[in-house]
Amino acid sequence: MPVNRKIPSPSRRSLLRALGGGAALGALAGCGVPAAYVGPGDRAGADLSATDKRLTWANWPLYIDTDDEDTTRRPTLEAFGKRTGISVDYIEEINDNDEFFGKISPSLMNHQRTGRDLVVVSDWMCARFVRLGWVQEMDRSRQPNVARYLDPLLSSPAFDPGRRSSVPWQSGITGIAYDRRRVGREIRHVSDLWADDLKGRVTLLSGLDEAFALLMQADGVDITKWRSDDFHRVCDRVEKQVRRGQIRRFTGNDYIKDLASGDVLACQAYSGDVIQLQADNPDIRFVVPEEGAELWAESLMIPDLARHKANAEKLVDYYYEPEVAAELAAWVNYVCPVPAARDVLASSKDKDTAALAEDPLIFPDAAMRKRLAIARDITSTERTEFARRWNAIAGL
Repeated sequence: MPVNRKIPSPSRRSLLRALGGGAALGALAGCGVPAAYVGPGDRAGADLSATDKRLTWANWPLYIDTDDEDTTRRPTLEAFGKRTGISVDYIEEINDNDEFFGKISPSLMNHQRTGRDLVVVSDWMCARFVRLGWVQEMDRSRQPNVARYLDPLLSSPAFDPGRRSSVPWQSGITGIAYDRRRVGREIRHVSDLWADDLKGRVTLLSGLDEAFALLMQADGVDITKWRSDDFHRVCDRVEKQVRRGQIRRFTGNDYIKDLASGDVLACQAYSGDVIQLQADNPDIRFVVPEEGAELWAESLMIPDLARHKANAEKLVDYYYEPEVAAELAAWVNYVCPVPAARDVLASSKDKDTAALAEDPLIFPDAAMRKRLAIARDITSTERTEFARRWNAIAGL
């Protein structure tokens, strides 16, 4: 299992960019649009899995292992097909959560098939699908690996208790990245970003869902049950730092090039991106602040009326086999949702691959795990108000 590190897709974690889109989605997801909601009894369709050995899976670009010699080949997916006889139409069509929502929402709200049996979206978007009743619960009796190996930290988010309707594909941490050599000291707290010698050399993430949790944790807020006052207090503090010129700008994944070039010394960042940066510059550090950091996931879901539900459930469970999860983790370098994959990687004869087992950005150590939490999602009624305020601060 040779290591093959790839730069994560720049758009994979791009979230809410404009108030208009967020307001529209918030209105759609609200209780005032009863036609959008699908009740539990109307979500399942005729499942053809027993006789039609195939499924269609929508995912993000660069989010699965590929063959070194032929990037159109996906070894773990090919192995699944050989083992089960199920062919997978794998479509790399998701470049943005909101864009994909807009693509399939007309079908779902009108109780029509989407043409997809499995999709991967960020957990905050999963929360919308769950609230709207647009996804089916998975049958755990068909998924013994998920039941056994799913990381307990990811097993019961507020939007989907018990993960009945979603299963993490890959996970990550939103924390702080910085250049240790250029900064000249350790960074351990979000408040360290406001030091005078970093003025104008700090960036924050621009997306509302991306940014707020870490900033709240700096205040000691329990992000599993934060309140409106907590959000507005964070906004007050960020506005102050904007006025004094501390924050250079608000970014998507383009913070990567700013940090690599030295234009930025410290920033909000994703753990998966920093692994790639460290390969080129070992002085780049990623820190989970002592007050905590947000653990997030992009998760697999089965949309309403999917024609191959049992096939999709089998595929999800396949990727929770520790050996398969390890092969995937060695390629994508995100936080692996299957902790048991660590021992598989550690036993690899390839030195670089075995080293991944000791990387806390793929397998967080015990001390780091204690400081990680999954934020409760922003509800549809909160989103319009919060997006308006945050987007004004971030200049969106």
